Amino acid sequence: MAKTLITGASKGIGRETALVLARAGHTVVAAMRTPRDCDLADIAARENLPIVVAELDVDDDASVASLFAAGPGAADSIDVLINNAGIYSIDAVEDETLARFQAVMNTNYFGTLRCIKAVAPSMLARRAGLIVNVSSIAGRIAAAGSGAYAASKFAVEALSESLAAEMSAFGVRVVLVEPGIIATPMTLANLPKPKAGSAYPHGGRMRAFYTATPDSGPPPTVVAETMLEIVEGRTTRFRNPSGPDAEPFLGLRASMADEAWIGMNDTLDDTVYFDRFLALSGLDLRPASD
Repeated sequence: MAKTLITGASKGIGRETALVLARAGHTVVAAMRTPRDCDLADIAARENLPIVVAELDVDDDASVASLFAAGPGAADSIDVLINNAGIYSIDAVEDETLARFQAVMNTNYFGTLRCIKAVAPSMLARRAGLIVNVSSIAGRIAAAGSGAYAASKFAVEALSESLAAEMSAFGVRVVLVEPGIIATPMTLANLPKPKAGSAYPHGGRMRAFYTATPDSGPPPTVVAETMLEIVEGRTTRFRNPSGPDAEPFLGLRASMADEAWIGMNDTLDDTVYFDRFLALSGLDLRPASD
């Protein structure tokens, strides 16, 4: 059984992955910014699960160094690192603030990189280990209204592919998980709204992408089960789309020329745009009233 450290484990995919892995017998260090706001410790006590909750802010060099230096998160004791911590953005590039671009990149990309650098030396020394980086279908599909988020996930994809090639000779495996639309707090209660009064309709369309389907998609347990398959070696793929719509969306984008994908957005009329998307994908993304 593996000892796994999961970042961003207080809710959503991270929380469910902690529970799925622990219930399968794996020891889990569930790392998060505010442990007091999470129920994992209570569940672990009630079910006698091997979960330790730890404080971690992946944005902060000192916090990362402290967790991986000693105690339950000591780097030399971690068999599997799951980089799951992430934040979101919905806005046109012009509308989104530079500060938000930097914050999204700091958490989603540099937070992942900080944790990789913390565990890589010990995994290399042991000639063993697994690093799972949570990307998104947005790591391969750059949609209008997702410039900040997609940029961070494209960066994670590139980092992961380079790292996988570099560490393979040392017995360390690096993989990507690419969730589609998943019903998590990030895509439900905490889904951001685009800039009010914007000339760009694309942020609103991106919001509709997450809210048009009932409950915004399948539960995070779907991705947690993908994580379990990876940790237990039941899948050896480098890229692992997860969720019922992940492969279809990736296939749709791959089937379109770049110019066609970009041109689908060349209208400011939402009705025209949603008609186009429905014709292409069979999905009606017209938003319900907020």
